Amino acid sequence: MATAPKNNGLPLFYNQLEPLSSQQHANYKVRVADRAPFLVNEHAVPVTVEEFPLVQRRMPIVFSVGEDPVPLALMGLNEGVNTFIDADGRLIDPEVYVPAYVRRYPYMLARLRPDSEDLSLCFDPTADTIGEFEDGEPLFDGTEPSETTKQILQFNEQFEQAGQRTAMFMKEVKDLGLLIDGEVSIQPDGAEQPFIYRGFQMVDEKKLNELRGDQLRKIQQNGMLPLLYAHIFSLSLMRDLFARQVRAGMIAAQPTA
Repeated sequence: MATAPKNNGLPLFYNQLEPLSSQQHANYKVRVADRAPFLVNEHAVPVTVEEFPLVQRRMPIVFSVGEDPVPLALMGLNEGVNTFIDADGRLIDPEVYVPAYVRRYPYMLARLRPDSEDLSLCFDPTADTIGEFEDGEPLFDGTEPSETTKQILQFNEQFEQAGQRTAMFMKEVKDLGLLIDGEVSIQPDGAEQPFIYRGFQMVDEKKLNELRGDQLRKIQQNGMLPLLYAHIFSLSLMRDLFARQVRAGMIAAQPTA
């Protein structure tokens, strides 16, 4: 059900990656996007720990499977299903919180050389919001970055820092042994068999409650505890998400046992 960012050398959403340059992109402009077509068929989006309190109001938060799990906001329970976006990529409810990972696209900070720690602002040239347009905000003022570019850079720097804090959070969760394989069973009225969803990880509340006193004090003091409970509370939205799919006619064939 829940998957980590695609493993083809580029993160989720990105088709190509090109460093932003005042020489090559001197005439490039940015257009305001009112839709996100790249999100239409995505059911799970990475989120940072700072976003847990906002995301958990409307979307379940789970963790991807594998050795390096990441937090994911579920926008659908099945691959290819997004109940928050219409077919054109527009938000069905404009008041829904949009994760920073989505708002960051088509930009990201990346290392241009594996032997360097320096990060450069890059973008996906296949995106329809950046290019040599007649309208839009310019990315450069002569050879210098424009105010728009400076704001984009600042947002990406903040996102990178949030990503590092999220990685530290996940390491602590793994070290404490709190993650277990998740499973949700939903029995709709009139259905012969329940719909069972797997393929994600979740925090075991029993293990959390059994932590030693020193471990519990540590996660209270470092701010992890409320984030863990935000995740746990958000799991109750699985059934709401199922209901959204039912109303939209997006329920996949009933799985077999």
